[in-house]
Amino acid sequence: MLYRLLADATAVVHFAFVAYVVVGGFLAWRWPRTIWLHLLAFAWGFSTVLFKFECPLTNLENWARHRAGEVGLPSSGFIDHYITGVLYPRSMLEEVRILVVLCVAVSWVGLYLLTKRRALAQRS
Repeated sequence: MLYRLLADATAVVHFAFVAYVVVGGFLAWRWPRTIWLHLLAFAWGFSTVLFKFECPLTNLENWARHRAGEVGLPSSGFIDHYITGVLYPRSMLEEVRILVVLCVAVSWVGLYLLTKRRALAQRS
């Protein structure tokens, strides 16, 4: 039972991390110092997709699920198992990846523009 709870909690944290990678840049509009955390999260999340790095959260969930006597995630990983084909069709994977990158880029450009505007407002 404890391992099952750990696996489920890990999945929840993993979902939160993926959501933060996608929209965390917008949080920096309100709290600008968090952009550094978002840059790190985006770099890690993007590298796991591009370079197939193993995510420690996936490993932890697999370990806990195996200990609980359950089947772990497939070798394709967390996003493929829980998100692709569930939240959007598998055939739209490339389009969704482009939208994620665009969303992050818009958040960063918006933060830059807000920062410039705030700096100009402080000068006057």
